[in-house]
Amino acid sequence: MRSEAKQAFLTSVERSYGQRLRRFVSARLRNAAADAPDLMQEVYLRLLRINDHESILNPQAYLFTVASHVLHQHALRQSTTLGSDKTDFECPPPADLQSDPAMEVETEQAFEELGRSLQKLSPNAYATLILHRCEGLTLQQIGDRLGVSRAQVKKYLARALLHVRQGLGEMNQSKT
Repeated sequence: MRSEAKQAFLTSVERSYGQRLRRFVSARLRNAAADAPDLMQEVYLRLLRINDHESILNPQAYLFTVASHVLHQHALRQSTTLGSDKTDFECPPPADLQSDPAMEVETEQAFEELGRSLQKLSPNAYATLILHRCEGLTLQQIGDRLGVSRAQVKKYLARALLHVRQGLGEMNQSKT
């Protein structure tokens, strides 16, 4: 892929999802918010390294998957640097994921498949999942944005999470 096409893809992704990505990264860096710009840059650099951007079916899911990998690697570096088991993140990555490129590709494909699966959700359930997990909004904030009650938002989120769990279960069963 030519450099101009890569740059155009990156510009489009940043314009569409950059603000959400900044919130996503910052929300997971509780005590190290100063690291956010460096980690954002690493996410975009990794996107530039991809040769076939056209094969990415869901750029948003792919971007947040890359960001999650960058955050997990940062957490691992921090925990080994600080000599502590506690990291700034909610969930540490599997250790073997960081060193196995084949596992990274398989994970990215699984996220793309999951992204396609999520399109089967109702628009409100999908929006609730994205707003809660990716943008870090509270249930009340989501309810205000969607114009529904907090209880309805909980139902949407439960439906979306059940859908994700079932999708992951089907993916795991198909591997065995």
